[in-house]
Amino acid sequence: MADADIGIIPADAMTGARLSDADLLEMYRQMTLVRTLDERIWMLNRQGKAAIVASSQGHEAGQIGSVSALEKGKDQFYIYYRDLAVMLMLGMTPVEIMSGFLAKEGEPLSGARQFPTHGAYPSIGLVNISNVVGTHIPQAVGAALANKMRGDDGIVITYFGDGASSVGDCHEAMNFAAIHDLPVIFFCENNKYAISVPISKQMAVDSIASRAEGYGMPGIEVDGCDIVAVYEATSEAARRARSGQGPTLIEAHVERYLPHTSDDDDTRYRPREELEEARKRDPLKILSEQLRDIGVLTDELEEEFNRDARTTVNEATDAVESAPYPKVNDFYKHVYA
Repeated sequence: MADADIGIIPADAMTGARLSDADLLEMYRQMTLVRTLDERIWMLNRQGKAAIVASSQGHEAGQIGSVSALEKGKDQFYIYYRDLAVMLMLGMTPVEIMSGFLAKEGEPLSGARQFPTHGAYPSIGLVNISNVVGTHIPQAVGAALANKMRGDDGIVITYFGDGASSVGDCHEAMNFAAIHDLPVIFFCENNKYAISVPISKQMAVDSIASRAEGYGMPGIEVDGCDIVAVYEATSEAARRARSGQGPTLIEAHVERYLPHTSDDDDTRYRPREELEEARKRDPLKILSEQLRDIGVLTDELEEEFNRDARTTVNEATDAVESAPYPKVNDFYKHVYA
């Protein structure tokens, strides 16, 4: 790899990939659905119906923008527990997702036998979702190595938070991927908190992307609330991976609007003023304003998106609440001695 290819690539240096107005409208429609579903699942937790929830609110642009830049059906997605939008974008339905949170029959990831959104859905490229922090990152690298050995042109993306970027699995995975020029994208959703620990107490550097240079791969630092910037950054990383140029680390600066999980009390460690400031960077608000500025989003269309999202989520809620729990006689299905 040439020296010029290593280091932080500013977001405004991304070129090539472009989105149409229709693409952006569809992204906004998807973001509206994700936010509506997330709010409903959080509400179900507060009603005692969903045991534990890790909200994706504030992460939607980073997740939808990155998935949109990749090839569904070909690429593989190693995600973590806050990636609700990735699951929806890849084809999981609100009913399937909500079935996991309410532990109902028909949940496809684990048969409702694990934590919500944990397990795997190989037919849509979702692999080994777990809340054990960082363990999926070297597994994603292994999948990328397999792709390279087979000569496939599919690539792998692995999502993780800023906290996971400090674990040994992450460092080992990046080092191995860079040595072997593997077709993998490391996508860090940096919301500035590893549960209750602010990033200033996690690491002595200001930029996670800057670590890429130490491994011999490029790092891209991008505004994760700007869906266009994320799309362009991921498109560039995917181009490099498919052309045999190896891995890329993307650091997407996102926001976390709710506690780490529904079992967390973030008022104990996060100033309310900071949260109010973060809400000014709401990715839905940012994209809505961009679409209005170019004249493709109207009040009527936005209300249609909101109405359709509410209808979809209401129907999913009714279906899942009335569904049965898994049967006892299939408890050992997919469990091997």
